[in-house]
Amino acid sequence: MIKASVGFPALLLLLLGTGCQQASSPDLILTNGVIYTVDGVRSVQEAVAITDGRISFVGSRDDAAKQVGRETEVIDLAGRLVLPGLQDTHIHPIMGGVEALSCDLNAADDAEGYVRVVAGCAMANPDLPWITGGGWLMSAFGPGGMPRKELLDAVVPDRPVLLFSTDGHSAWANSKALEIAGITAETPDPADGRIDRDPVTGELIGSLQEGATHLLDHVVPPTTAEARLDGLRYSVAMLNRYGITTIQDAIVYPEDLETYRSLAEQGELFLHVEASLWWDRNYGLEQIPDMVALRDQFKAGPIRANTVKIMQDGVMENYTAVMLEPYLLEADNVTGIPMVEPQLLREVVTALDASQFQIHFHAIGDGAIRQALDAIEAAHQANGASDGRHHISHLQIIDPADIPRFAALSVTANFQPLWAYADEYVVDLTLPFIREKTAQSMYPINSVIQAGGKVAFGSDWSVSTANPWPQIEVAITRKNPEGGDSAEGEAFLPNERISLEQALDAFTINAAYVNHRDDETGSIEVGKYADLVVLDQNLFEIAPEQISETQAVLTLFQGKRVYDQLP
Repeated sequence: MIKASVGFPALLLLLLGTGCQQASSPDLILTNGVIYTVDGVRSVQEAVAITDGRISFVGSRDDAAKQVGRETEVIDLAGRLVLPGLQDTHIHPIMGGVEALSCDLNAADDAEGYVRVVAGCAMANPDLPWITGGGWLMSAFGPGGMPRKELLDAVVPDRPVLLFSTDGHSAWANSKALEIAGITAETPDPADGRIDRDPVTGELIGSLQEGATHLLDHVVPPTTAEARLDGLRYSVAMLNRYGITTIQDAIVYPEDLETYRSLAEQGELFLHVEASLWWDRNYGLEQIPDMVALRDQFKAGPIRANTVKIMQDGVMENYTAVMLEPYLLEADNVTGIPMVEPQLLREVVTALDASQFQIHFHAIGDGAIRQALDAIEAAHQANGASDGRHHISHLQIIDPADIPRFAALSVTANFQPLWAYADEYVVDLTLPFIREKTAQSMYPINSVIQAGGKVAFGSDWSVSTANPWPQIEVAITRKNPEGGDSAEGEAFLPNERISLEQALDAFTINAAYVNHRDDETGSIEVGKYADLVVLDQNLFEIAPEQISETQAVLTLFQGKRVYDQLP
């Protein structure tokens, strides 16, 4: 265990003398704690002082006491653990919040429960022209995740219903919604998706996959500015409650940037935001000038639009994630859907890199991951090395030959660690449809680290919880954080477990690096923003299986209390 020590800032303040300290006394001092700084040597200190929203001292409690002025507030932490404010590098806060405030299915876990929630939504909102929302699990409907329209027709026959799965890659519609959208058994599948049909009759099932979900866009009422603002306000409060102070929003449109700006102008955006502008795969390089214009509008302050999000494939559960080898299905040679043709992808990434954008990929299958890495390599060859800090999210299956390429190409592996145990999505919807050898490369977090790669973490909320503590537990244990029957209690691919320190790095300093904010956030060091979280238990003193029970008791954003449950 690293012992508490007096760092250079404390020594400097002592040399400056008491009079100087009193003239610039801190606004707030947190003392008598375990301050895990995540600095270069991962030192542990006892106290931290805050002046004008930034950290002005980190060191011993005795030296901190010498800085107390007439207006200084002092909080005795009573031995509690303090971490840098956590950062989520892949999340959907606006639409996640909108979903939570609409017809939210997340509290149910089977078809009967979903139908009951939908019926309640329709009864409570008799004047709504559409019932929209989401949060259903594909695993509730078996392989392929294809819920039937008749289930919804039985409770809402007279109004259209459209509900997205938790991962957003599938939609469930009733007959009325399909009728209004003009979707019939004769409607062809779009190039980037699939309309699910009964294998015997050819009739519509009611589920739509990937790009097919957009066939209803022209008839579904758009989300209002007020609903987006309410959704974001909900999400900011939730994230602060978890100790999160910086995010990368994984899909952002111009109206979302305006939502962030509006909340910031109201003084309620207690987050640093890196916004990932959505790459519309229906268009090409002509999008880049508009993206540059948006970046110029949002290039500093709490909201920055320096990133472009490219979705390169779908998901394993509906066989749209791009694989190097075919899925084990009755249909031959199903290898998924590459959303951007690989040659075009190389051209797009090269152009974006030359325009000094960061690229944020969605890539789940080993084929899509290779395509993303190939595109970044092409950009390096054309443009030379850059500080783009490109990253690939999800990374469910990485071919072993590609693992060293993350370090070689300076690409950050952006994992969603909560998914790295044997839940029903893995056991029932994935493992039966891929080769055993391929399954050994699932969420290889430790392998990337051992090969010299940088790893950052994100939740992908509202796909799964934004709570970082169960995510950290799974990264360390590779087991169900709720203590279920995960692979009969055995760790899933135990060689891919990582340490607590590595997991904390992925949610703090490494995430700050991805967000291009490591100069101001991600560690507890003098000069950085006072973004801090105080926990109710010391993660270093408990069993890994107890980490998921952790709660924040105080969150500071730029020195301001944005969540406070200190006793």
